[in-house]
Amino acid sequence: MSAASGSGSSGTGPGLNVTVYGRPGCHLCADAVAVVERVRARIPFTLEQRDIDADDELLARYLERIPVVVINGEEAFELFVDERQLELRLSRVQRS
Repeated sequence: MSAASGSGSSGTGPGLNVTVYGRPGCHLCADAVAVVERVRARIPFTLEQRDIDADDELLARYLERIPVVVINGEEAFELFVDERQLELRLSRVQRS
């Protein structure tokens, strides 16, 4: 997991931004990213992956909670990402 990766504006939904906070070697983080990527194939959005080990503030904030998934600046999931709930939340944000 890099400090910032996986994003790119081509094909992304307007105003939909998802950030996954995690760290290398975290199997829960890898599972969360896999769920997010599956949903991203159906609902386009900008994806950023942040390595909490690269920033002391992020490490202090998220260490015991990773993975943490944030949608447009609002924490949506921690530890586990429910695929259907992620789709629903993204759809709601997209409509607003």
